[in-house]
Amino acid sequence: MNDTNTTDCDLVVIGGGAAGLMLSVTAAERGLSVIVLDPNQKLGRKLRITGKGRCNLTNHCDVKTVLANMPGDGRFLYSALSRFTPDDVMVWFEDRGLKLKTERGNRVFPVSDNANDVADLLVKECQRAGVHFLRTKAKAICSENGRVSAVVTEDGTINCRAAAVCTGGMSYPLTGSTGDGYRFAKSFGHTVTAPQASLIPLESGDEYCARMQGFSLKNVSLSAYEDDRLIYRELGEMLFTHFGVSGPLVLSASAHMRHMDSHKYRLEIDLKPGLDEKKLDARLLRDFEKYANREFKNALVDLAGQSMIPVLIELSGIPDDTKVHDITREQRMRLLNLFKSFPVSVSGKRPIDEAIITAGGVDPKEVNPRTMESKLMPGLYFAGEVLDLDAYTGGFNLQIAWATAHTAGLAVLKEEYQ
Repeated sequence: MNDTNTTDCDLVVIGGGAAGLMLSVTAAERGLSVIVLDPNQKLGRKLRITGKGRCNLTNHCDVKTVLANMPGDGRFLYSALSRFTPDDVMVWFEDRGLKLKTERGNRVFPVSDNANDVADLLVKECQRAGVHFLRTKAKAICSENGRVSAVVTEDGTINCRAAAVCTGGMSYPLTGSTGDGYRFAKSFGHTVTAPQASLIPLESGDEYCARMQGFSLKNVSLSAYEDDRLIYRELGEMLFTHFGVSGPLVLSASAHMRHMDSHKYRLEIDLKPGLDEKKLDARLLRDFEKYANREFKNALVDLAGQSMIPVLIELSGIPDDTKVHDITREQRMRLLNLFKSFPVSVSGKRPIDEAIITAGGVDPKEVNPRTMESKLMPGLYFAGEVLDLDAYTGGFNLQIAWATAHTAGLAVLKEEYQ
């Protein structure tokens, strides 16, 4: 590499994902010269596969609700979220021509149900604002006289007055989230909490999970326990898989499971959350009366899905050929208990490269919440998942990315543009 490959700009943004693109367009619209570094031919690669390719880009709620949907302490985000609320995000995209819709749980999607439309719009807005894209990787961030001075890439050096790290976490490494941002942060003395999988399917040693592979549950209540202490409970959907369990409820529950090496975790499913035990017992009695002369294995068709019936029978301990009219009250209570607290043991999380979000990252205490600038190195900014901030499913993680990026984009080199 030689000096002929040196170029100049105000701001280098490392990473062309959700946070990087939002930060770039916000800064460029203020008149800054911005270069985005991203080796992917298609920018926003991870954004294009979020929400199963539909892109749940925010949650139509207030700031307080966003903060309530973070397993950790979200106070750091209050300023950024107040400046760029979910409503502001929706207006930002709709004003630029992306039609949005709100679905169950206040999840916001493009009307087209196509995540590419979100990524393409951000790229187009960046281009319109004069952002330049370089398809290369950042190797190092340099400083001079106590502030950021340049970014070294695989193709040369870019002299700059600020650099923003928007590299994402460790999830989906094929999209470019390989943890480079943590290395840049550490090079300036930042504390980086070890990354771990969050919003990820869970593995179970219960063989009956694999037997029910592909069977989904809707309108159930999932409870998660850490050493028998309730840490999560929510109503929604989930799915049995060949390795254990997945689906929205399971992904959100996994965000609370931060100490797999030192604590035991388990799940309980309330299959009939709309019925208390008294009402469920009355329902069981009605069904047992209806099928009084049948064998037990043929008496649960109105209460449970076909895939689950053999498992319920097995776990109840009631022989499947027992005539329904011979089932004792004690046996019925065991069955009732299964419907209200179906057990699933948790043996671990799936590999981190299957995680939707990475927990951990750059310690927010070392970042200015009003600007996203490093407290340790002037001219160094962070936005998005590289920070140790994560939330449950429902559009909250992208809301965090938009808000931190927008804040940084407004603040970077601000004193020069007042």
